[in-house]
Amino acid sequence: MSLEPGQPAPDFTAQDQDGNTVSLHDLRGQKVALYFYPKDDTPGCTAQACNLRDHQEELRASNIKVIGVSIDGEAAHKKFALKYDLPFPLLVDTDKTIVQAYGVWQEKKNYGKTYMGTVRTTFLIDENGLIEKIIKKVDTKEHAAQLLK
Repeated sequence: MSLEPGQPAPDFTAQDQDGNTVSLHDLRGQKVALYFYPKDDTPGCTAQACNLRDHQEELRASNIKVIGVSIDGEAAHKKFALKYDLPFPLLVDTDKTIVQAYGVWQEKKNYGKTYMGTVRTTFLIDENGLIEKIIKKVDTKEHAAQLLK
């Protein structure tokens, strides 16, 4: 099953890097940029997170709350967030519940090897919990601009 714009975003509840509980249904009334990334502190994921960090003010001005999700654990998320001063929650999805609900846990190929992994994708969810936009071709260095246009 793949998600499409206009459909309700799958609800979730998860812990962030600081042990706080984040639930999608608690964020109604504001837009949510739910971004899925493969791994903490890797070049592409760092570029993406830092771009979102550097454009926090514009995103907030557009009523967009940024939330990152990867299958890394709390310790890796905390280290990544502290190292790059990330001002948004990074959700722990070690059991792959959220990546599977959003259909981003897929077969990937790298150097001839096939494996399962997180496909970098961002879902812009509107104030009513509906998917407004799905960004599948994420520009890690200009990701905030993709969200704002």
